[in-house]
Amino acid sequence: MLIAGFPAGAWGTNCYVVAPAAGEECVIIDPGHQAARGVEETLRKHRLKPVAVVLTHGHIDHVASVVPVCGAHDVPAWIHPADRYMMSDPEKALGRSIGMPLMGELTVGEPDDVHELTDGARLELAGLELTVAHAPGHTKGSVTFGMPEAADVPPVFFSGDLLFAGSIGRTDLPGGDMDEMLASLARVCLPLDDSTVVLSGHGPQTTIGRERATNPYLREVAAGLGSPAAPRRGM
Repeated sequence: MLIAGFPAGAWGTNCYVVAPAAGEECVIIDPGHQAARGVEETLRKHRLKPVAVVLTHGHIDHVASVVPVCGAHDVPAWIHPADRYMMSDPEKALGRSIGMPLMGELTVGEPDDVHELTDGARLELAGLELTVAHAPGHTKGSVTFGMPEAADVPPVFFSGDLLFAGSIGRTDLPGGDMDEMLASLARVCLPLDDSTVVLSGHGPQTTIGRERATNPYLREVAAGLGSPAAPRRGM
């Protein structure tokens, strides 16, 4: 298994390129602000051919490079229907202007081919199996992608802005909802094995076991006590 990730753009959003091995087809997860160059460098370094872009949610820091990346490689993008509008109207998704200088660097709109994600779907792309879990709370259309254990890696969980190392995604932007966030943490994260590697939308990787033991939100959800007063992250 090959997973190459890098933080991109003004928000340091993690973009991931995933393939069974070097020299094979791959999937690109969350090519956000200024991610196109990093994607191309990763593809050249590992001799990879993209077959799809998949998106954990629609915020501009996760989708800003979708149009150029999909266009350069003639591949579709996958997104939950509740967040699809954000690709064409990023400022509405944030409830505020993100700034004209920054907007001048973005290609706003949809790629030519867009597929919609559904809860529980199993995507078979590039020789990989990605299991989709709808996880609202950060946005109405937030999803996560799970990959089963392979010969050389434990299970992998691409959490988007649901779960971070030591924190969770913010819920104060349009479409955010703390009750939905806590329900998603309980339904999507708690059942995962402790060995599962968490690759999130921002910050370093972690494991479910580490977060179960130390993340104040996940600990309180597991205890059924609601939301603790701890800082949250993400755009």
